[in-house]
Amino acid sequence: MNSSKPRYEVPTIVRNASGLMNKVGHRGSLESRTQIDGVDVDSLIKDFGSPLFVFSEGTLNRSIDEARLALEKHLPQSQLCWSYKTNYLGAICAIFHRSGSLAEVVSGMEYEKARRLGVPGNQIVFNGPAKSEAELQRAIQEGAIIHADHFEELRLIERIAQAARTRPKVGLRVALDAGIVPRWDRFGFSLESGVAEQAARFITDSPHIELGGLHTHIGTYIVDPRAYGRAATKLAEFAEYIEATLGCRPTHLDLGGGFASTNSLATQYQSGALVPRQEEYIREIGRALAQQRGAKLPVYLETGRALVDDCGTLVSTVLASKRLPTGRNSIVIDAGVNLLFTAWWYRLELQPCCPSDGFIEDTTVYGPLCMNIDCVRESVALPPLSAGDAVLIRPVGAYTFTQSMQFIHLRPACVLISESGDVELIRRKETLEDLIGPEIVPERLAIERARSNLSDHHDGLRDVRSGAVVQ
Repeated sequence: MNSSKPRYEVPTIVRNASGLMNKVGHRGSLESRTQIDGVDVDSLIKDFGSPLFVFSEGTLNRSIDEARLALEKHLPQSQLCWSYKTNYLGAICAIFHRSGSLAEVVSGMEYEKARRLGVPGNQIVFNGPAKSEAELQRAIQEGAIIHADHFEELRLIERIAQAARTRPKVGLRVALDAGIVPRWDRFGFSLESGVAEQAARFITDSPHIELGGLHTHIGTYIVDPRAYGRAATKLAEFAEYIEATLGCRPTHLDLGGGFASTNSLATQYQSGALVPRQEEYIREIGRALAQQRGAKLPVYLETGRALVDDCGTLVSTVLASKRLPTGRNSIVIDAGVNLLFTAWWYRLELQPCCPSDGFIEDTTVYGPLCMNIDCVRESVALPPLSAGDAVLIRPVGAYTFTQSMQFIHLRPACVLISESGDVELIRRKETLEDLIGPEIVPERLAIERARSNLSDHHDGLRDVRSGAVVQ
């Protein structure tokens, strides 16, 4: 056997992608981008570190203006509300409130955050399935717009009102079939089964509470605007039925959440950029309500992620590049699923900040966590990237920050690029004190005592090994 014969190696076959277009439109990941709203990415990293959340005030204001114009056109008797859970950074919420949006909150924490920002109680819409007695007492006292989620909450509100000798208005969250699959029926009182009517009768029969508005939340990332038309029709017809049979007219209709953003779902074939525009959703609601015979009720509208998603970008830096055993290329970046919880259901866009030289190939993008599940993108077309190269991950304006966590790494800083191009720090980078501040270590577990006990234990072991008798 000839030992000098070259060793056979299995060839690696890599598909090379080219061009900036495909059958569903622009392939943004192949286009390098060195600035965000005219600000150099390198300067952002130098001043604030990497990773870094960057929010564009200009992009956000344009989204808000688009929604307000659509409301003026199709729903003139309406009020825009801002969903705190979508992004409750104070600066982001303040931009919405300066434009006239009410606060829509789903917890006592969010309620308190809105109040600390200066939002009056009567401009807070309080939804959510888990309101405590203390939270409801405060909301009632401050005149918040409350939508009850279940009978236990209605009974609790009634007891609070009776004790306080007041008669607050209480709205109902209504679960209804708008033709969406899977159907969201866990929030509120079921319309089709008659439970919503029972809840309305409970309120009208009570001497301690009055009926407020009717609210429905039909789902998330809904790409069929007609579903909102169906929901608006059912909610308005239910309001008319209540007025005709119970002699009580609801104060308003509230249709909230679920408008799709330009983000792409992981299971979605086409690009998220092809989802309906905000005006299409609002137009369907307006058409449905215009066909109702009764008097038109004011409408509260909370659009959710659609308004804020595009304004957010996460700046990240490549830590390493490696070829996997399968032959697939991969990179490790300094932002993982601890910051990008939304990566579990979104096909987030990644853009390199360096020129796209070399072959474009499918790349797996891993985060910095010592966990196998820390995968930001299983497959995305990228040029060759090396340690130190910056990449942009977007859009991350909705839910990304609010669902980020202190897991293995602390959360980074957040900055806002103003309309004038100024970069403003809106949340500093976390320190270890932010993580351990609430912790309490029992005195018996103090490190000095533990060291002393460990030393005594080791001394005892040495005595035993030497044959000495330990008294």
